[in-house]
Amino acid sequence: MMGSPSWVAILLFDLTLLCSCFAAEVTYDANALIINGERRLIFSGAVHYPRSTVEMWPDIIQKAKDGGLDAIESYVFWDRHEPLHAAIKLGEKILTNGTRTDKDLGNSVTLTTYTNAAGARFCFLSNADSSNDAHVDLQNDGQYFIPAWSVTVLDGCNKEVFNTAKVNSQTSVMVKKSDDASAKLTWAWTMEKKKDTMLGKGSLKAHELLEQKEITFDASDYLWYMTSVDINDTSIWSNATLRVKTMGHTLHAYVNRRYAGYQFSQWGNSFTYEKQVSLKKGTNIITLLSATVGLANYGVGFDKIKTGLAGGFVQLIGKNGVTMDLSTNLWSCKVGLNGERKRLYDLQPLIGVSWNTNSSYPIGRPMTWYKADFQAPSGTNPVVVDLQGLGKGHAWVNGHSIGRYWPSRVTSTNGCSDTCDYRGKYVKEKCNTNCGNPSQRWYHVPRSFLNNDKNTLVLFEEMGGNPQNVSFQTVTTGIICANVYEGAQLELSCQGGQVISQIQFANFGNPQGRCGSFKKGSWEATDSQSVVEAACIGKQTCGFTVTKEAFGVTLNSMSDNNGIARLAVQVAC
Repeated sequence: MMGSPSWVAILLFDLTLLCSCFAAEVTYDANALIINGERRLIFSGAVHYPRSTVEMWPDIIQKAKDGGLDAIESYVFWDRHEPLHAAIKLGEKILTNGTRTDKDLGNSVTLTTYTNAAGARFCFLSNADSSNDAHVDLQNDGQYFIPAWSVTVLDGCNKEVFNTAKVNSQTSVMVKKSDDASAKLTWAWTMEKKKDTMLGKGSLKAHELLEQKEITFDASDYLWYMTSVDINDTSIWSNATLRVKTMGHTLHAYVNRRYAGYQFSQWGNSFTYEKQVSLKKGTNIITLLSATVGLANYGVGFDKIKTGLAGGFVQLIGKNGVTMDLSTNLWSCKVGLNGERKRLYDLQPLIGVSWNTNSSYPIGRPMTWYKADFQAPSGTNPVVVDLQGLGKGHAWVNGHSIGRYWPSRVTSTNGCSDTCDYRGKYVKEKCNTNCGNPSQRWYHVPRSFLNNDKNTLVLFEEMGGNPQNVSFQTVTTGIICANVYEGAQLELSCQGGQVISQIQFANFGNPQGRCGSFKKGSWEATDSQSVVEAACIGKQTCGFTVTKEAFGVTLNSMSDNNGIARLAVQVAC
């Protein structure tokens, strides 16, 4: 994106939602959308409404509007983009009515100027160098410091109103706290009933391997495939390899009711399942359970991407490599789990459901349902459930799904660093965090799902786990950080009535690192800590303009960063 100066052109996001209580005439040309004859810049962001409850929508949409959005479309971190909205809106009339010129200033710096018929100007200074900062002298229009890989917005082409590398945005590190009322959970349990599938009984039959999402039609993540094979010569087949090519994402296998194990795709694509199995003389029943973990929702032909066993094969490999292909056998299929049909996750399951409460619950056993009652944590802070110790499955609270979980799958232990540098072209490995941990462990439980008295958590554990450490917690602000260039405003704010209780780090100079791991650079103002303490301790919010004078720093005492200093602050609420 930074490879060409043309990237500073204003991108008009797809306008998918522009609500009004009256009719509006909407047209466009090469420069702008035109609404009722007025040229507009539309900033659009999205609400992923399935990820939130209906009760949460008004607050989310209001926050989007407060953050500077004009329309709702795709997800944007509004708090971080709000200053860029305001800066560009200053030049809306010029940008949508003016002409554009680009001037190469050398050293990867470009000046882009928009000018309208009246001579009014609006400018962008871009530094496409990924490692070197730039000082630019625009003569009568002023001198500017442009950090590497950044863009400065100039109102009137002579006043800096925003720079993408100098974003003054508070970083809040949230912490989870256990509530005194959230006692250790007492579990009831029951096994997923599989008698019908172990006997090969299904509602659909075909001499082919059917496509999973066409059969399940979103009714379940699970599809059973069942077939039988007759064995006459056990010397070849008594110890065989079951080989299955599947389009993903997880596969469990049973042979003659005996569990052979599971395998899953590392990246959500096709893979080959291989397990040793024991076959007997006569009829053998092979039962396969295919599970999806979400479906592709973007890319060319995403709707045609197959899932389940369709397009794959099922083979038995016997002694000396003798192969029996079962792909065109008569296959019987069944959609979903019996526990889903009986609505074990519901507060009022169907008749005939019984839970074991008088014996210890099984640990590490696949296809197990668990249930526990709990009291809602007090207060108004967001509620999460910690699913540490579980394998893979699905969770419900009071009959409401809170999502699939997979905490047993952890990320690579390599690739994380205490430092983070976003400069240069984007690669997905930049600024990795959470190495060696599950991608998700805590799951949000909307308070609208909770009752004032008894609540019920139900888990379906697909791979086998231990619910012993599952607990409910609330989320609150632990530490907050800011990283502010001189001349900008430091703004810190605790949430939920909390106040700033401790200044854990304050450094005006050239601090290094990021929130949670700040460290001093090569120089600093000796009064950094005391200045911030005086301004912020005991307050819910605090702020001041960051200047050399505020920290008693003279120009001669600054030995780095070409005279440009930053303030890094980390405080506890």
